[in-house]
Amino acid sequence: MRTRHSSRRSRTGACSAFARFVLCGGGVGLTSSFAVAALASWIPWILANALITAASTLLATELHARFTFGTGGRATWRQHAQSAGSAAAAYAVTCAAILALHQLTAAPGAVLEQIVYLSASALAGAARFAVLRLVVFARNRSQVAAAVRTAPLGNAPVVRTGAPVGAAMLCRTA
Repeated sequence: MRTRHSSRRSRTGACSAFARFVLCGGGVGLTSSFAVAALASWIPWILANALITAASTLLATELHARFTFGTGGRATWRQHAQSAGSAAAAYAVTCAAILALHQLTAAPGAVLEQIVYLSASALAGAARFAVLRLVVFARNRSQVAAAVRTAPLGNAPVVRTGAPVGAAMLCRTA
């Protein structure tokens, strides 16, 4: 049974991990956005994005293993493979955003492309944080199960009880 104190510590740990994630992953992402723009002047944008995404994912996974999620060492091959899966989803989001931009605007400028790319990257990054924290860098599988069991849905109150909960209790709003 989790105590109020351990729950608060868990939230604090998640907040500090998210801050480190933004610092490490955001720094790599910002640098990557400029690298994609520069490389896209020589090769098609979608290929430039794929190459930079692959390189930046390797770098970010190492940073996240060492600093963000505190595993204390290098990322394993399994962690790199799982991180690559979430990066592939992020790649799809950024490509879809840029393709949508080009459908809506005949000739978007470099600044607008950067805004759209970075916005899509930030959205995908928030989802990646959850995947990396709960799956890729989870200390053990029971941590994943506990996080899923105790994660509140939106602003709904979390009700912990040992007895079955009746319909009246489930429908209560606070």
